[in-house]
Amino acid sequence: MTNLQIALSVLCAVLAALLVVLIVRDRRPGRFTYALLALVELGLVAQLVLGLVRVLDDHQGVSVAVYVGYLVGALVILPLAAGWAWAERSRNGVAVLLVGVLVVPVLFVRLHDIWSTHV
Repeated sequence: MTNLQIALSVLCAVLAALLVVLIVRDRRPGRFTYALLALVELGLVAQLVLGLVRVLDDHQGVSVAVYVGYLVGALVILPLAAGWAWAERSRNGVAVLLVGVLVVPVLFVRLHDIWSTHV
């Protein structure tokens, strides 16, 4: 995994812990939570650009469509989860956001598996 993926995974873990506290306390996410989400999303945009450069440069058997699909999937999962959490004014909305945050590192592991098996 790249340093960016590791840093974003750690940030997702911190964000997940914060979301668990919000779920237990039955609170809505605030500006700080959404600011952390925006920071992760900014990192995901950088990951998309770096991933596209990587796959366009030398991909030696890597399925470009699958790799780009995972890159784009990682990019869109948080806005979808945040929108759902914003619309759902209960503990369940925060839980959806938690699931979205936990999916991002899993997608990073999958991206690493796709790249490392072929290159």
